[in-house]
Amino acid sequence: MHTAETNMQFAICIEGEENGDLEVWKVYRVLPDSKAEKLGCLRVIDESGKDYLYPQSRFAFLELPEAARKSLLAAVEG
Repeated sequence: MHTAETNMQFAICIEGEENGDLEVWKVYRVLPDSKAEKLGCLRVIDESGKDYLYPQSRFAFLELPEAARKSLLAAVEG
């Protein structure tokens, strides 16, 4: 597994935004971004297919078994 894949995290949206690019209860890929974390944000690939900063409070991180992580990574990369 590549280093980027081992650092890849997934989070579920627990608070959407009206007319926004997030869907409540959808799983999103979170990109590593230490500057965003210092601001209380996450860099998330949203419905537009691009990565943006969102408040961390809108998400809950998922702890997934390795097989589930691989399946999610294959789905988002495919």
